[in-house]
Amino acid sequence: MDIQAVKDYLLGLQDAICDELSDLDGSTFVTDAWDRPEGGGGRSRVLADGALIEKGGVNFSHVQGASMPGSATAHRPELAGRSFQAMGVSLVIHPKNPYVPTSHANVRLFVAEKEDEAPIWWFGGGYDLTPYYGFEEDCVEWHRTAKLACEPFGEELYPKYKHWCDEYFYLPHRQEPRGVGGLFYDDLNAGGFDHCFGFMRSVGDSYMRAYRPIVERRRGLAYGERERHWQLYRRGRYVEFNLVFDRGTLFGLQSNGRTESILMSLPPLVRWEYSYQPQPDSPEADLLTNYLVPKEWV
Repeated sequence: MDIQAVKDYLLGLQDAICDELSDLDGSTFVTDAWDRPEGGGGRSRVLADGALIEKGGVNFSHVQGASMPGSATAHRPELAGRSFQAMGVSLVIHPKNPYVPTSHANVRLFVAEKEDEAPIWWFGGGYDLTPYYGFEEDCVEWHRTAKLACEPFGEELYPKYKHWCDEYFYLPHRQEPRGVGGLFYDDLNAGGFDHCFGFMRSVGDSYMRAYRPIVERRRGLAYGERERHWQLYRRGRYVEFNLVFDRGTLFGLQSNGRTESILMSLPPLVRWEYSYQPQPDSPEADLLTNYLVPKEWV
C-alpha cells in the first residue's frame, strides 16, 4: 500500500485540472494552503468571477484523526473507533453561462487503522453533470467518456457505477435527481491496492476529457435574464443536496475540516421561489421531463 504514490498523483491531478480550466477561462486559480490542528492539511485552489467560471474550486486534502466521524461509519459500523487518514481531490465548477452545466468530481482514499490489526483501506469517487438546459449530445459524450474510463477494469463497472451515481445524487424530498449522473463508487478494495489505485487514476484522468468538449460547445451560446433566472433557481437543488445529503460535506464538517474549503462547492448566487413551475413545453420544462429522469445514455 503506497500512500505516498496516491498523494503524489492527487497533487498532480489537482495541478493538471486547474491548468486546463485556467486555459479555458483565461484566469488563474488562487492557491490557499492550510493546516488542520488535528492532523494533516490541504491545498485549496479557487477561481471566481472569471470569463467562463463564476465560481470553481479544486481542492486537495490529506487529513488524519483519532476516530472516524459518524458520516464515515454510518454504513460501516465496524470502523467506529479506528483512527483514520483520508486524502483526495474534490472539485466543483459553476459556470456563468446557463447553457454550460455545473460539474463535480472527486477521487479519494481512506485508511482506517487500529493497533495490532491490519489497516482497512478503500477508494471512492466519481463525477456527475448538472445541466440547466438539456442537450442529448452532451449527456451521451459525458457518459461515453465515463464508460471508456471504466472498461479496462471490467465491462460490468460502468453500468454498476452509473446506477450507483443515479441513486446517490438524488434528492428524496424533491423526488428528483440532481443532474444527469455519471459515475459514483465507494468502498472499493477488490483486486488489490494497485488495481484500485489504477481505477482511481483512470476516473480522475478522464474528468476533463468528459467536461472540456461540453464547455467548449456551449460557452458561446447567447443567454438572457430568463436563462439566468432558471440557472439560479436550479442551483438551489445543488445547494440542498450538498448541505443535507452529501457524504463528503458531512465528513468534512464532522471531522472539524476547513469550512471554507468544504463549502467551496456552493455557488456564489442562488435563488429559491415558492412553488415555482416552468412553462409547459418550454426548454426549462424539457430539462425536467426528458433529462432529469433515469436513462441509459450509452
